[in-house]
Amino acid sequence: MIKIDIVNRVADRTGVPKQKAEQVVDALLDAMKNALADGKRIELRGFGVFVVKPRKRGIGRNPRTGEEVPIPAGKTIRFKPGKDLQAKTI
Repeated sequence: MIKIDIVNRVADRTGVPKQKAEQVVDALLDAMKNALADGKRIELRGFGVFVVKPRKRGIGRNPRTGEEVPIPAGKTIRFKPGKDLQAKTI
């Protein structure tokens, strides 16, 4: 499923024009991006939790040359599905 599929479903279920539905979806995604960029946790009851976690630094390997390459520490986004979502996918 891609973004336009989500826009179409929102428009169909709510009866709003697709342009308005696209604005709503964009606003939601922007709000989520900004919250994660600020290091905040996003909890959507029944769906799941998005959280920013630190990632350890390490050593990688260049597949062409076999040379070791240092990987710096950073942050990554993790998603933990909620009980309702997990029950539907099993």
